[in-house]
Amino acid sequence: MNIRDYLAGGKPLLFDGAMGTWYAAQPGRAEARCETANLRAPQEIAAIHRAYLEAGCNAIRTNTFDLSGDWETAEEIIRAGCAIARPAAEPFGAFVFADLGPAPQNGPLSPGEHYRRQAEVFLAQGLTCFIAETLPSAEGIPDLAQYLKERCPQSFLLVSFAAAPDGVTREGLSGRALFERAAALDGVDGVGFNCVSGPRHLLEFIRGLDLSCLEGKPLSVMPNAGYPTVLGRRVAYRGGADYFAELMAEAAQSGASIVGGCCGTTPAHIARAAQALDGLPGRSHALPAQPRAKAEVRPGQNRLRDKLAAGKRVIAVELDPPADDQADSFMEGVRALRAAGADAVTVADCPVGRPRGDSSLLACKIRRETGAEPLPHLTCRDRNLNATKALLLGLSMEGVHNVLLVTGDPIPTQDRDEVKSVFNFNSRKLTAYVSGLTDHGLSTPFQIFGALNLNAPNFAKQLELAREKEAAGAAGFLTQPVHSPRALENLARAREALSGYILGGVFPIVSHRNALFLNNEVAGVSVPEDIVKRYENLDREAAEALALELSVQTARAMVPYTDGWYLMTPFRRTGLITRIMASLQAGGDPGLDPHS
Repeated sequence: MNIRDYLAGGKPLLFDGAMGTWYAAQPGRAEARCETANLRAPQEIAAIHRAYLEAGCNAIRTNTFDLSGDWETAEEIIRAGCAIARPAAEPFGAFVFADLGPAPQNGPLSPGEHYRRQAEVFLAQGLTCFIAETLPSAEGIPDLAQYLKERCPQSFLLVSFAAAPDGVTREGLSGRALFERAAALDGVDGVGFNCVSGPRHLLEFIRGLDLSCLEGKPLSVMPNAGYPTVLGRRVAYRGGADYFAELMAEAAQSGASIVGGCCGTTPAHIARAAQALDGLPGRSHALPAQPRAKAEVRPGQNRLRDKLAAGKRVIAVELDPPADDQADSFMEGVRALRAAGADAVTVADCPVGRPRGDSSLLACKIRRETGAEPLPHLTCRDRNLNATKALLLGLSMEGVHNVLLVTGDPIPTQDRDEVKSVFNFNSRKLTAYVSGLTDHGLSTPFQIFGALNLNAPNFAKQLELAREKEAAGAAGFLTQPVHSPRALENLARAREALSGYILGGVFPIVSHRNALFLNNEVAGVSVPEDIVKRYENLDREAAEALALELSVQTARAMVPYTDGWYLMTPFRRTGLITRIMASLQAGGDPGLDPHS
């Protein structure tokens, strides 16, 4: 029977359960990669397929989820996986789906090319049903869908995303938005979710979806058996088969026409699910999903946002967080900057990959104790998605609603054995995640800023990335410091190309040694040689006088291309920064109000 005819019949299509966790549970297989067993132990994989088929499933997936490694081996695994799955399914009249896992990031091929290459081999083996599963994003899916329909018009593509109970994927993307985007693709025949969430949480999530976007395409639901726990040295899932089956029946009644299991599910889970589904009426009696009402979005108090929106120039000043637990000097600097007219105080997040006082905790302290508007930096380097969301919720609770999102400096080489970077996502994906939090528990939106490197050799690429950040929800940018004509030219280009606010970076160079250090050891900073020479043989007082002169000159040159300035405080010299601010305010610059 054709897969579309089966689904049109109204009876839910029941997939198999987990291959990887079930294989790992076998004696001596805990550390083995199950996909390679297609080559070295095909009889074991065939036995797992048969166990699920005997349990009552109508569709199985080839054992090809993880094809990391060289392409020659991957192709062998695909061919062997098809040769194992098809004979196993034939006596049961079950469908065989080519299983595609998430495309590797930063590989030699784009995600679309990666999927097309795999699909070509599967089609050559006679498979026309495909499932791209456990996806954290839709990267490569439009290319795959188009390729399949061009090469094999009768092919069937099921796309399944992996969303946590809060509806967000591991790349920080909204599962709801991904679902709607995939459903709108002509070449996608079914959409759903699998993995990460347990049965109850995934059921609650799909009940909050607006299924009208499917326009008749089937919804799939394949949760984990539950959540993992560690028993000794083994990861186990304790979710019971009867509980799983009951919720899969509820999923079918809530609109799912394809159900199955992911991590932790066994043939016992699928057998119970088959029994539960047999007693259900046809899909025509399925309960309509009720879209979850969004939380009321409140603007919240945000003086920086309001001043920018009013067209007034702003001054944001960066102050390095302390390297110890003594914050008195730091807070004195904050008070001095606020008194001098700073609209926001920005705090770096462990700059240069070295631990310092937490930028977000300091932001809360700044707001609570001084009333100044904080702008904490938030990197992708040190936190996974859970920690990032928890931190953002805490910031919002404390009334901190401005953030600067950056990828983050790498950990210094000598520390990498002890300190590991996280980098679950880059700054563009983090921006999309933060801007989408109003759909996932945040009532007051953040005003998001990104970084813009005016000194980059390939500035066109920087503009491209900046536009992606704007599309993801960035309201504006803080730039790297301007010291050269070329950086100023790039600032003018940014003004033309970008629609968001731009705060031009000003870093006062305070000595000849400081100039050399910036040029040689700080990424994204470029100081012309003629400026470096001007600092030779100057004492501290003379060097600061030159810093004041150059900084004010640079800041004034930025005015046509910016909405304000981003002043970086060197070595906690807040006195120098307040002098620069006073000079700018005395100059009568358009929109600058030191008393606002």
